[in-house]
Amino acid sequence: MSQVIEQIPILDLSNQIDELWDELNVAIQRVLKSGQFILGPEVKAFEEEIASYLGVKHAIGLNSGTDALVIGLRALGIGAGDEVITSPFSFFATAESISNVGAKPVFVDIEESSFNIDPEKIEAAITEKTKAIMPVHLYGNPANMKRIMEIAQKHKLKVIEDCAQSIGARYFNHSHDELSGKSTGTIGDVGAFSFFPTKNLGAYGDGGLLTTHDDDVAQLTRKLRAHGGLKKYHNEILGYNSRLDAMQAAILRVKLPHIDTWNSQRFEAASRYNDLLADVEGVIPPTLTQGHVFHQYTIRLTRANRDQVEADMKELGIGTMVYYPIPQDQLPVYAGQYPVQPISQQLGHQVLSLPIWPEISKEQQLRVVDALVSILHA
Repeated sequence: MSQVIEQIPILDLSNQIDELWDELNVAIQRVLKSGQFILGPEVKAFEEEIASYLGVKHAIGLNSGTDALVIGLRALGIGAGDEVITSPFSFFATAESISNVGAKPVFVDIEESSFNIDPEKIEAAITEKTKAIMPVHLYGNPANMKRIMEIAQKHKLKVIEDCAQSIGARYFNHSHDELSGKSTGTIGDVGAFSFFPTKNLGAYGDGGLLTTHDDDVAQLTRKLRAHGGLKKYHNEILGYNSRLDAMQAAILRVKLPHIDTWNSQRFEAASRYNDLLADVEGVIPPTLTQGHVFHQYTIRLTRANRDQVEADMKELGIGTMVYYPIPQDQLPVYAGQYPVQPISQQLGHQVLSLPIWPEISKEQQLRVVDALVSILHA
C-alpha cells in the first residue's frame, strides 16, 4: 500500500479561518442583519481602524488594489501626456493602472538584493513629462523610500506607493530620521493596498484601500469611487463604481488586530528558511530586511533550470509559484515599446517563491527544503 504524501501548498489559510471562525460568523451575520452591504457604517469603522493602525489621516475603502492605483493617480491629477516612473518587476496592475489613466509607464530597473526599484537609476529616467514615481514594495519588502522621497522633492514629483503586498510593513533606514519606522503607504502622497484573499491581510473576495494625508486627495478619492459624486444623483466628475463591500470590511475588521502577529510569524518562517538554505549552492535566499512582512518568500536559483525545479517540486507535492517570469515592460501588451532591463530580466528567470504562511510548521519547511535540495542535487 503506497503512503499518501502530504501536499504542502504555496499558501494555507485553513488555520487562520479555523482560529477566527466564531468571530467571522458574528461579523458576517451582523452585516446580513443590517441589510446594508456597500459602504455604510461597517466600511466607515474599518477605514477608521486601519487609518489608526497605519498612522495615516485618511484611509478610503475601494473595490480592489488595482482601483486604488488608478484612483490614486487620478486623484493626483495624473493623466494623458504624463509619465510615471515605476518598477518593471511587479504584477501587471502596477503598469496597467498608469496606462489606464492615459499616462506612460517609464521603467527603471531593480536592485538584485531587494527586488525593488533602484533609486540610483531614477533620476536618469526623469523628463519634463515625468509627474510621479510609483515604487512597489515587492513581496512585502519596503523600497528605499528615503532616497525616493529625496528625488521626488528635488524634482517636484508625486509618489504613489504600490503597497499591494506590504500591509503592515514598515520602512527603516540607518539614519533613523522622521521616515524610519513609518508604515508603507504613509510616506508618499498616496498608498494603494490590496485585500485580495491571498494577501497578508486578505478579504474573502476583492477589496482595496487608498491612503493619504492630503484632505483634497481624500475628498477627490471619495468622489471617484462613487461615480464622481459625494451626493446621490449629483455627479460632478467622471468616476468609477469602486466601493468596498460591507461584508469584506467586516471580515477585515476581524482580521486586522492579528496582522502584526501574523507578519511576525511570517518573518520567523523566513528566518528559518534562510538558516536551512544558508549552505545550499545555487540558491540565493532573500535578505531579512527589518520591516519586511514576507508576503512571499522568494529565492533565486542561479544554477538550475527554474521552470524544471518548479515542475519537480510539484511532483513531490510542494506548491511553489513564480512571481514574475516576465517583467511588465516585456509583456505582450507593451511589445517592442521598451528596452530590456537586464536585472529584471535575469531575476525573472531565477525567482521561485516557496510556501509561506503564518502557521507553517518547521517540519513543513524542512520538507520543502529537503525536496528542493534533492532536486538540485539530482
